[in-house]
Parts: sequence; C-alpha cells; structure tokens
Amino acid sequence: MSNCSIGEGCTIGQNVVVAPKVILGRNVRVQNNVSIYSGVICEDDVFLGPSMVFTNVINPRSAIKRQHEYQETVVRKGASIGANATIICGNNIGQYAFVGAGAVVTKEVLPFALVVGNPSKQIGWVSEYGHRLAFNKVGFAVCKESKQEYQLKNNAVFKL
Repeated sequence: MSNCSIGEGCTIGQNVVVAPKVILGRNVRVQNNVSIYSGVICEDDVFLGPSMVFTNVINPRSAIKRQHEYQETVVRKGASIGANATIICGNNIGQYAFVGAGAVVTKEVLPFALVVGNPSKQIGWVSEYGHRLAFNKVGFAVCKESKQEYQLKNNAVFKL
C-alpha cells in the first residue's frame, strides 16, 4: 500500500499485505499469507514465516474505530518468526531472536532468545545463524555452523 517503505533485496510472497506506515529494512523475507499492519517495523534481515500474524490494536471491535490506538511492534535485525506465529502488538522481538512456529508472543522477546508455545515461553538461546546454543558452566557457547563464540551473562547473550 502507499506510504510504506520496503528496503532493497526484500522478498515478498503471495497474498501479502504491507499496510501504510510499515517499514521493512533490507533483505526482509516475507513468506506467503502475511499481513503486516501499520505500526510494524522490521529491521534488516528479518524472516517472517508463512501465515504468521501481527496485530496492531489490543482490543479490536468492528464497530469502534481505533486507528489512533495502533501500537508499534519492532522486529530487530536478523530475527525470525516461524509459520503461524502471532505477535501481539507492542511486543518487540530482539535481534537474532527466534520465534517458533505457532508461538503466541505476549511479551518482549530478548535478543538471541528462542521462544515457543502459547503463550510463548523462552526455552533457550540461538546464534546469529539460528542454531540453538549450549552454554557451558562458565557461560560460553559456540555456534555449530559459523563457529562464532557467544557469552551468556546476566540473562543476556553477547557475540564475542
């Protein structure tokens, strides 16, 4: 739609709606059957899985106009949202986080977090490449594909 911004290198699947005031960064992958509503910002390298859902109003009603109540949702760089997941508006997704298929996100998702379920629950951490990280007793892990090293400190992941 008009008044949206779609960055270079984006891939948009079939039956996708990009509403006004949506911002898609560079290299965003939007799979089939996704509606991206006003108030959503996706930074670079975000993956939106098939039929995943964004909301933009907490308490929608057909007979009551609430466009002035749209809440912003930011999906940070490199995050992935799995097929059929639902992101309740106003809950940001941290960079390189991974939202599992079918998850319902009702609160903020930390950077590098792996969340699944309804409501979503964090069950671990992932690397920039999307692989689950296994931290040792002193808080270090290595991505099995990239060999990048990570540290877990105070419930936050840092790439070394």
